[in-house]
Amino acid sequence: MLLAIDCGNTNTVFSIWDGETFIAHWRTATEWQRTADQYYVWLSSLMHFQKIEADIDEVIVSSTVPRVVFNLRVFADRYFGCRPLVVGKEGCDLPVDVRVDAGTAVGPDRLVNTVAGYDLHGGDLVIVDFGTATTFDVVDSDGAYIGGVIAPGVNLSLEALHQAAAALPNVDVRKPEQVIGTNTIACMESGVFWGYVGLINGITQRIMEERGRKLKIIGTGGLAPLFQQGHALFDVFEDELTIHGLVVINAFNRKNG
Repeated sequence: MLLAIDCGNTNTVFSIWDGETFIAHWRTATEWQRTADQYYVWLSSLMHFQKIEADIDEVIVSSTVPRVVFNLRVFADRYFGCRPLVVGKEGCDLPVDVRVDAGTAVGPDRLVNTVAGYDLHGGDLVIVDFGTATTFDVVDSDGAYIGGVIAPGVNLSLEALHQAAAALPNVDVRKPEQVIGTNTIACMESGVFWGYVGLINGITQRIMEERGRKLKIIGTGGLAPLFQQGHALFDVFEDELTIHGLVVINAFNRKNG
């Protein structure tokens, strides 16, 4: 069985793949100080609580936080007796090309999303991922990653607004009933929601104009379903896109030795 670990700036997802389907998903806060032993106690407790018996013999990691990788390597080696694949590191090959400027380090999550998007939908894609940052990744017709766009994440923008303007409160992200707000909170909710609808629509349209053809827009990440309510922003929503990509990459490396 495969343990797929998607470590983002805010949260880390652990998923178990039995060769045919995912039998479990768990989410925890990303903390670089967490040791291998702490990871195991947390994971084994959840498996025991849910009565999941999994003979894990493979581990793959995608991490946008470099400092957590060492302890995840130790975790895989100590408790599952395997050397984990780490996306973007030596020994982990990708089934797609990466065509960007020489010397550019592309985030592992963006590469994994590219692999997953191409596996599920073919080429000519724009993948919009709502994470700590909102990213737009462009996938060529042959599945190659050819670049993209990075914008501030929704919650990051809200937090910055609250910190920079003392009179503005923290607000939840939701679709407001109308664009024009009649109080401070309503104004902020409208600005965030409809502002990001405009951002997503505007950037994806410009990408397609630059590419000179229609591209399929895929939405992923926790807030993607919410923003889909505001406008037909995405052609497809994929809830488990990154985790699916990790399974594909692991299978590709296993097949190629």
